[in-house]
Amino acid sequence: MKQLLILSGKGGTGKTTIASAFIKLSDTKAYADCDVDAPNLHLITQQVSEPKKTDYYGLSKAEIDTVLCIACGKCMENCRFDAISTEVIYQVDYFACEGCGVCEAVCPVKAISLKPAVAGELMLYVNGKKVFSTAQLRMGNGNSGLLVSEVKKQMKNASGKVDIALIDGSPGIGCPVIASISGVDMVLIIAEPSVSGISDMERIIKTATKFGTKIAVCINKYDTNLENTDKIEEYCIEQGLPFAGKIPFDQDAVKAVNNGYSIVDIDCPSGTATKEIYTKTIKILLNEMVG
Repeated sequence: MKQLLILSGKGGTGKTTIASAFIKLSDTKAYADCDVDAPNLHLITQQVSEPKKTDYYGLSKAEIDTVLCIACGKCMENCRFDAISTEVIYQVDYFACEGCGVCEAVCPVKAISLKPAVAGELMLYVNGKKVFSTAQLRMGNGNSGLLVSEVKKQMKNASGKVDIALIDGSPGIGCPVIASISGVDMVLIIAEPSVSGISDMERIIKTATKFGTKIAVCINKYDTNLENTDKIEEYCIEQGLPFAGKIPFDQDAVKAVNNGYSIVDIDCPSGTATKEIYTKTIKILLNEMVG
């Protein structure tokens, strides 16, 4: 299985729109949404089955047994996260607790224990032979990188023998992005011709380069700033990176997405450009000659 990851470095570039188009064009049997903080690929890929849901456990959280508690205050005194308070009884703020275990260690009557806490939910859709893996991190929880790894693992285990798997990554360059890049064969970066878009593109390229994976770049909404589009193309030449193509700003694309369709489901300029970029990207992934 060759894994193609689509990243952007920032939100709002059209990454998921292009990912959904690639999924449609490839007719892949395995794909995943690794943006576990705000997954939305399922809105465009139109899942028809109910997903299999599995709780994901992150950090353990402290719990106070109010029957055993003698209200000595040692836990609150030693909690560096200010996660323990007392109004009527001593209690732990679920969102502030980092599960460090100090309160458990200092409690003289063993009234505090660390309990596994559900940090998110893994979801696996199986439509015939197609597998779609995703997840939703619960509000206030961390460890999104670990959850991303579980999303990819779930996709791989459920899909069996598949030639190409497509992964929609997270925006930015943080833990979930790093977890997304780990183990993939190629990263396609969707760049935006803006000052912030160029900066974030450069950052995500530097991050992906450290993993030794193939990298290609395409520009979405290129005609919104032709000067910055030229700068991105020049940067790719300087860095020796394959340039996969340019997609114009397209009002029809907005209408398609709002109606739950991919941009390659309709006849529009952005869909036509994306088809060309898809062909070139797959050739790069498979080590074929690119003209």
